[in-house]
Order: sequence, then C-alpha cells, then structure tokens
Amino acid sequence: MFEIRVICDPTDTDHITKTLEDTFTTGPVRQHPTRDGQRTRLYITADHRPEDEWPTPEEAYALAPSTISEIGWVAEESIGRPTFALLGREFWLRKAALLDRIALQNETEDTRSDASDVAQQAAARLIELDRATTAHDPRAYVRQQYAHWIKNQ
Repeated sequence: MFEIRVICDPTDTDHITKTLEDTFTTGPVRQHPTRDGQRTRLYITADHRPEDEWPTPEEAYALAPSTISEIGWVAEESIGRPTFALLGREFWLRKAALLDRIALQNETEDTRSDASDVAQQAAARLIELDRATTAHDPRAYVRQQYAHWIKNQ
C-alpha cells in the first residue's frame, strides 16, 4: 500500500480521482487547498490491484537461489552484527522469503507448522520495516516484494 499526493487544478480533481480508482485499489480521497488557495491537494491511499500483484509461491520463488544457498547468505549476513536493527531491507526480505519457503514445504491445506508461525513473524517484520499496510496475508506481501526484487537484480 502507498500514498499518492496530487496537486492539481480544482476542476481536474474528479478526473484524476476516477483515473486513479481505475488504475489502483484506492481508499477515500482527502482534499485540501494548497497554501496559495489556487489549486487542490489530493491525498489517496492506494494499492496495486490484487489480481495483478499477488504471485503464487511458485511464481515468486521461480528465480530464487536454492534454500541451502539462502540459509548460507542469511547466516553470513547476520554474523558479527551487534544488532539485527543494523541489517537492511534486503536481509529482512530474503530472510522472510526463506522462512516462507521452508514453511511451504511443511504445510498442508489442513495444518500449519511452527515454521508457518515463524514465517508469519518474519513477514510482519518486513511489513513493519517497509511501513506498509496490507489487507492480504503478510506472507503474500513477502512473495510480492521478493518477486519484484529478484526480477530487478
């Protein structure tokens, strides 16, 4: 989820709002005049359309290195760090994705494992780090972000 701010002529607000609603899933539009009173500021909370942005685990991890390789990378990155807070977004994304992949191997439709809970916690940490909000499963957010990240490497 993200915030869009638009400064426009007051006569364009309806057109801009409609266009954004057609492109994204949007929340309520907040309108305020600009300081000079000549234009309007629009603030809109938006999210990508779910059908376009929530990859399956197979799609998200298609380009991922092996689980063993990722375990090694996560361990290596965390060695010698005085605190996890110093680790960047890439670390938390890759760790959350790794834990999601491990949990997927241990889950069935009817059961959740301890690995599922750990993966959920790691996903929540990534969402917190990103200051994101999502109505979807936090692990789906990890898959979305990982798929985008790995494709742009």
